Amino acid sequence: MKPLAAGEIGALLADDPWWLSLIKVVAVFAFLVVLVIGLVWGERRIVGFMQQRPGPNRAGPFGMLQSLADALKMAFKEDIRPVMADKWVYFLAPIISAVPAFLAFSVIPFGGEVQMFGYQTALQIADVPVGVLVVLACASVGVYGIVLSGWSSGSPYPLLGSLRSAAQVISYEIAMGLAIVSVILFAGSLSTGDIVNAQSGVWFVFTLLPSFVIYVISMVGETNRAPFDLPEAESELVGGFHTEYSTSLKFAMFFLAEYINMATVSALATTLFLGGWRAPFGLSYIADGMFNTGWWPVLWFIGKMLAFLFFFVWLRATLPRLRYDQFMQLGWKVLVPVALVWFVAVTVVKYIRENWNTISSTQILIFGGAALAVLILLVFLIPEREIREERVQVAGSGYPIPPLDLAVPKPPKRRTPVAAAQQSSTPAAIGTEGGKEAGDGTS
Repeated sequence: MKPLAAGEIGALLADDPWWLSLIKVVAVFAFLVVLVIGLVWGERRIVGFMQQRPGPNRAGPFGMLQSLADALKMAFKEDIRPVMADKWVYFLAPIISAVPAFLAFSVIPFGGEVQMFGYQTALQIADVPVGVLVVLACASVGVYGIVLSGWSSGSPYPLLGSLRSAAQVISYEIAMGLAIVSVILFAGSLSTGDIVNAQSGVWFVFTLLPSFVIYVISMVGETNRAPFDLPEAESELVGGFHTEYSTSLKFAMFFLAEYINMATVSALATTLFLGGWRAPFGLSYIADGMFNTGWWPVLWFIGKMLAFLFFFVWLRATLPRLRYDQFMQLGWKVLVPVALVWFVAVTVVKYIRENWNTISSTQILIFGGAALAVLILLVFLIPEREIREERVQVAGSGYPIPPLDLAVPKPPKRRTPVAAAQQSSTPAAIGTEGGKEAGDGTS
C-alpha cells in the first residue's frame, strides 16, 4: 500500500463515519492515560537504577501498580482550598493545563492508511493544513493554566513560579518555532502528514541536524523538565506554582499535563525529524516496503517516541538544575541567534539549489556579501571576556595563604551595666577595685 500523497490524508479522514472518529479519540485518550501511568513508573525505576537504588518494588510485580495506586489515592483524597484563593480560577487552572495537552495529539499521525471495521482510513484523528501550528498553539495555551494557578492561589511563592514559567515558555518557544520553520521550509507544508511523506528518503534529522539539536533543547525547557524545571524549583520556591494545591485530583492533573506534554513534544520531534511512523534504517526497503504498511508503523512511531521519553528521564537523573540567569542566557543568547542564522542558511541553500541554473554572478556576490556581513555582525556581538590576573600564594599543602596585610579588627569594648557603674563609684568599691588592680599588677 503506497503512502498517501499531500491532500489525500485529509480526504480519506473526511469520509470517516462519526463513530469511527469517536473510536480514534477514545483510543488516543486511553493510550495517553496508560502511557502516563507507565511513564511515571518507568521514570522512578530508571532513575532508581541510575542512582543505585531499587525504586518502587512493593505494589505489584516490580512495583508496576504503584503509579495506579497513587492515581487512585489522589483521586479520592480531600481537596483543601486556601482561604485567599480565587475559587473558580483556582478550580479551572488544572483543567486548562490538561485539556490542551490531550488536544495536541489530534493532528499527530500514528501511521499510514489502514482498514478499520471495513473502512479505509488513516491512523490519525484529523489532518489540517496547519497541523504544526495546532500543536504549538496547544503547548502555548497550556502555560495559562500554570500562570492562573499561581495567581489564583493567593500566595507569593506560587505566583513567582508561575511568572517564571511564563517567561520560560516565551523564551524557548521562539527557539523551538525557528527550528520548526526550517523543517516546514524543507517539507513545503505545515501538515504533519505531508512532513512525514517528505521524509520518505532521508530523515530531516540528518539534513537539518542543527534544527534538531535546537528543538531537543527547547522541548526540555518547554515542558519544565529537569534541568530546566525552574517554575517548580523546590529549593527557592517551596514547590512552585502548585504549592497551594493539596495532593488531590487537581494536583494530579498538573502532573498529567506535564507528562502528556512530554509525550506531545516527543511525538512532534518524531514526526518532524525522525520520519514519523516510517520504519527505521533499511527496513523501509525490505519486502517492497512491507514494514511501512498496515499496523507496523504504529510500532515504529511508539518506539521512537519512547526513545525521546527515555531521554527526558536520563536528563533528570544526570544533570543538576540550572540557575535562572543561566537558563535565560542559554535561550536568548545562544539558541535564538543560532536558530536565526541557521534558518537564513537553510533558506539560501534551498533557493540556490532550486534556481542554480538561473542565478547570475551578481546574485551570488550579493548572497555571499550578505552572509559575510552576518558573520561579521555576529563576531562584533560576541562580548569580550575579562581576564583577571590574581596571584594567590599557596602553601606546601596546596591550600591558599591569606594575604600578609590582613588586619584583624580589635574586639569592641564591652559596655558596663548602669547598676555596676553606680556600685563602683562608692569608696569601698573603689578601694576594693584598686586592690584588685594592684594585685593584678603584682601578679
